[in-house]
Amino acid sequence: MRTKWCRAFPGLAEEVGNARHFVAALLDEQGPVDEAVLVVSELATNAVRHSLSGAAGGWFVVIVVLGGDSDLVRIEVVDLGGEREPRLCDVSDQEEGGRGLALIAACAKGWGVKNWPDGRTVWADLVREST
Repeated sequence: MRTKWCRAFPGLAEEVGNARHFVAALLDEQGPVDEAVLVVSELATNAVRHSLSGAAGGWFVVIVVLGGDSDLVRIEVVDLGGEREPRLCDVSDQEEGGRGLALIAACAKGWGVKNWPDGRTVWADLVREST
């Protein structure tokens, strides 16, 4: 059976920590907690910093899907969209930012972006730990 949880958060930087705790609590003993916390941290931070979710009254939604017989956990962050689509950047060692999606790509089986009329979803699939 496929299980899906979602929670909305205000588009504030301090809510990223709450999103991490939400995911960690859900996946405790069910999935790749460390990787999932990293993914949601990066995606939620990007939503607040680089989309309309970080504007006054903005919000983002975190969705976690455990795929029944699947060995994957999907982490999705829905934001209110913005001027630029999330993409991998070629970052030099001197730059402070721009590594988040590269980290996600390194630990995820796959990731991508779905655009909606009023926002977008950035998702990552993580391999579940063997139990």
